[in-house]
Amino acid sequence: MTHHTWMRFFSPGPVHHGLGLVCLGVGLQQGAIPVVGPRTLDHHVAVVISTGSGWYRSADGRRTTVTAPALLWLTPGITHHYGPDQQDGWDESFVDFTGPATTTYTELGYIEPDRPVVPLADATAPRAAVARIARAARHGNPLLEVETGAAVHELLVALRRARADTDAEGDPVLQALARDACRPLTVAEHAARHGMTPAALRAAVRRASGRSPKDYLLGIRLGHAKELLVATELPVAAVARRVGYDDPAYFSRLFTRRVGTAPVRFREQQSRTVPGAAETEGLGDPGVPADGAGAGVHGVPADGDGAGESGVPADGVPHTDHPESAPPRSV
Repeated sequence: MTHHTWMRFFSPGPVHHGLGLVCLGVGLQQGAIPVVGPRTLDHHVAVVISTGSGWYRSADGRRTTVTAPALLWLTPGITHHYGPDQQDGWDESFVDFTGPATTTYTELGYIEPDRPVVPLADATAPRAAVARIARAARHGNPLLEVETGAAVHELLVALRRARADTDAEGDPVLQALARDACRPLTVAEHAARHGMTPAALRAAVRRASGRSPKDYLLGIRLGHAKELLVATELPVAAVARRVGYDDPAYFSRLFTRRVGTAPVRFREQQSRTVPGAAETEGLGDPGVPADGAGAGVHGVPADGDGAGESGVPADGVPHTDHPESAPPRSV
């Protein structure tokens, strides 16, 4: 069985690393692709398998079956070895990237070095993000580094949403916490409401959001407090009660520490005429009653001639007879 390969590689300058993430390369491959590795890289690679099956072998020799749709995480300093079943092959797209933001994405659980093979529910959105990178990769694009860097951020979000262990409508635990975020409840009380121990709740929230329950709830509360400060004339004490704090001084300290400015000062800075502000005093979400009780691509689209700007055919399959196709090679 033959295989088809299309690739582009980039060398962003030091200034582009200030974007947080930079794209180092992108590629589309299909068929009986040559086995990769064993090898070790100094940067990250996301390999999206959209059809077919194969295997992945970790540094300790453990072999894992890969069945599409799936994601392979190749992380810096970790030896990897993988390939498709040679009889049927697979369809993959890959993006090489690096940058200081990879540390934060790893801490938040978007990049999983300890989980190199991740089952996906659907590869459509990740493939679309890769396709945007491929389109930006056309020769002479003056926005190349910025466009591709932005698309890597988008790709990481798409991969996080596409994980098979993630509900397409959102994590039910996070949804329940968001509904009750402004109720004056402790983390233990939130856990009890959902039939969980505090430890189980912490683990579930950390897995779903990369944050602790306390930090997740605080973000929602302060976001709603900002809306109340800007869209209403409620006193700070009333705003504090609306978002679950009976002690306005404590609320002000929390707000100042997290936002960087006091609630009164934030209101002054954001002062503006808000259409319909008189109707927004009852801002009820998330979970806050209006009475103020304190509760509450597979390929890259082309121009019709069968080939995209970056040399990627409209069907996303990098045919080797295209003048810009790279010779077959392993990733």
